[in-house]
Amino acid sequence: MSTTTAGRRGQATRAGEPRKYGLDAVILTMAIACGLTVANLYYAQPLLALIAGTFGVSRGAAATVVTVTQLGYAAGLAFLVPLGDRLDNRRFSCWALLAVAVALAVAALSPVFPLFLLMSAIIGVTSVTVQVLVPFAARLAPAGQRGRYVGRVMSGLLLGILLARSVASVAAAAWGWRSIYLISAVAMLLLAAALWRILPSRPPATSTGYGRLLASALPLIRAEPVLRRRALAQAMMFGAFSCFWTSIAYELISAHHLSQLGIAVFALVGAGGAAAALIAGRLGDRGLGRPVRGAAIALAVAAMLLAGAGAGSLILLAVAAVLLDLAVQANQVLSQRDIYGLRPDASARLNTVYMTTVFLGGAAASAVSGALTETAGWTAAALFGAALAALAGVVYGYDLARGGGGPRTADSPYQSAGS
Repeated sequence: MSTTTAGRRGQATRAGEPRKYGLDAVILTMAIACGLTVANLYYAQPLLALIAGTFGVSRGAAATVVTVTQLGYAAGLAFLVPLGDRLDNRRFSCWALLAVAVALAVAALSPVFPLFLLMSAIIGVTSVTVQVLVPFAARLAPAGQRGRYVGRVMSGLLLGILLARSVASVAAAAWGWRSIYLISAVAMLLLAAALWRILPSRPPATSTGYGRLLASALPLIRAEPVLRRRALAQAMMFGAFSCFWTSIAYELISAHHLSQLGIAVFALVGAGGAAAALIAGRLGDRGLGRPVRGAAIALAVAAMLLAGAGAGSLILLAVAAVLLDLAVQANQVLSQRDIYGLRPDASARLNTVYMTTVFLGGAAASAVSGALTETAGWTAAALFGAALAALAGVVYGYDLARGGGGPRTADSPYQSAGS
């Protein structure tokens, strides 16, 4: 073995190469963890009518559950995720999962709406394990295959997003809406144990203090135009996504008279959008990220227009849901693939800026769409979502005019080990 090869293998081990588990097993574990954790942010969406009835609040007030959860998640992204560059990722992720388990249990037992709303915000804050694991996966991926491995983890994450509504609706129909929070609390405890056993330990990428670490995220916004444009465009796309899924349950119940099981089946059709993660990641690795992002944004606009025009047909609404999910998830994977290649030593902070922007956009869109649905109906909310996706198209057009930009590449510790 050459000195260079030996040095690279030693470097890979120091970077956290697992001894008992290979890269595929680690990535699979990350994908499952991301899916189960991110689902916490979406369980409430199909349950808003039931939550409103239990606590005796209006539809608009119930919709704030989604908004505060997303705002909590944005706060976690801003103030906790940067620690992913400062702390061992495995330890950080496990402690966050224990915290979200407690918040879920308290939410399930909340006797009054204000306490439930507070726990919803804390659930958002503590579910940020997802945004530590995704850049961790990008760091472990072999050079030139970042899109492939990020796509695998994102496919698990996206399945969690897309299946959360169906699982929540089925649980609500069987045992009441509170049950999904207790089920998820147990799942978080089991997941923390699994991550502790399987994930490699990742040494800190920096020794910078917490205050300086947070402050160091701000210069990234100024220094990285690709980061700014990808974050803004995906904030608009996620806004359209949040607009659709925050309001659709009311439309399905009032206009199409669906039960919770019916809503579960409807939400299930959108799960096909998870395939976009794998496909988009591979296309990005082949240099096709730019045209695919453009097609995804156009598809999102078309999907929201179809949802508004075809509100009287369950089939058209279902088609719109699938197209929207495909579009939003494809743009997400390609955007994250780009930003993770900018500065590997600051991947958590890059992700902080990116995902905080995205979830602030989603939270604002959820609040507006809830109010629009209550005052003007589903069609107004759908048109609002279409306008948001169109704004993403404006950002995309500006990106093209500026040359598109592209990430720099970096070696992975697994690549160094010859994986």
